[in-house]
Amino acid sequence: MVTGCLSGLKAADFRKEIDGKHTDLYVLTNSKGYEVAATNYGGALVAIMVPDRDGKVANVIQGHDNIDDVISSPEPFLSTLIGRYGNRICKGKFTLEGKEYSLAINNGPNALHGGPTGFHKRVWDAEQVAPNHLRLHYTAEDMEEGFPGRLEMMVDYIWTDDNELVIDYRGTTDKTTIVNMTHHGYFSLAGIANPTPTIEDLICEINADHYIPIDDTSIPLGTIDSVKGTPFDFTTPKPVGRDIDADDVQTKNGAGYDHCFVLNKKEEGECTFAARITEPHSGRTMEVYTTEPGVQVYTDNWATGYPLQHGATAPRRSAICFEAQHFPDSPNRPYFPTVVLHPGEVYTQKTVYKFGVAK
Repeated sequence: MVTGCLSGLKAADFRKEIDGKHTDLYVLTNSKGYEVAATNYGGALVAIMVPDRDGKVANVIQGHDNIDDVISSPEPFLSTLIGRYGNRICKGKFTLEGKEYSLAINNGPNALHGGPTGFHKRVWDAEQVAPNHLRLHYTAEDMEEGFPGRLEMMVDYIWTDDNELVIDYRGTTDKTTIVNMTHHGYFSLAGIANPTPTIEDLICEINADHYIPIDDTSIPLGTIDSVKGTPFDFTTPKPVGRDIDADDVQTKNGAGYDHCFVLNKKEEGECTFAARITEPHSGRTMEVYTTEPGVQVYTDNWATGYPLQHGATAPRRSAICFEAQHFPDSPNRPYFPTVVLHPGEVYTQKTVYKFGVAK
């Protein structure tokens, strides 16, 4: 039971009964005393408390300080788990084993992030198996949000003594389906505040020589393009804001960065370095490692200044997201890595967010 924590969040503020299931606050602590707080509603992360170069601890992830605000958030995907399918599916349609499936349209003409009542809107069964380990479980029934197959999904949050948040996914289905899980953490390494500072000063490196260009509805054009000579070249570290508003059709289509970067991989499924950001004022750093072939980088281009935890606010571009995943619209793109899961197979994914301080 949670009685108090670094973040100042209170368990009582996260307790509610929804359709016979109970929500709660879970606080993970490591041997250094730093912590991660999450709720089992949508697997939302509501605090990551880590130090800056002077040892000052702050919350570096955007979220809410009570369950009602999590449920009714102006940003429904704010630091939540995303499923059954992260990112967009063109016009909400795909064909699997000769049958066409139709999904809810919730992003322009397309389906986004598993639909309006995707995994981000579900109460997960939760078990805190250790002080630093939360296990979440959810069963998505056949045809929930239009997807075939009864999908059993387990997600582990593990907070290591090296200030690494490890997110481990495992899933099985009783019918052929598609799965593309991710986590939509909105990271603000300067620390949330009123207002939360811009992420445009962040120094960012992305281990990707290629990215996926999109149309004006954020659906892939069908090519995988080189980042060289474009605003998408983060192979050498540079400020996020340097080219974010470049006179480029792609940054205009995304209203900034909202694109899938194709990670440099030697072997499919290996957990490798994806990205690193450094916040120059606080010195905080975050590195991303993942087994996934891509990472959707989103620079919070549509935030409106809505309220966050403890009176903090979220102006436009006050967070950055690194959503490790397969590529958008993959069910309709046979040349992209497959997202099909068959009965008898196990879906796996592992992503690590490692926090530190620049030397």
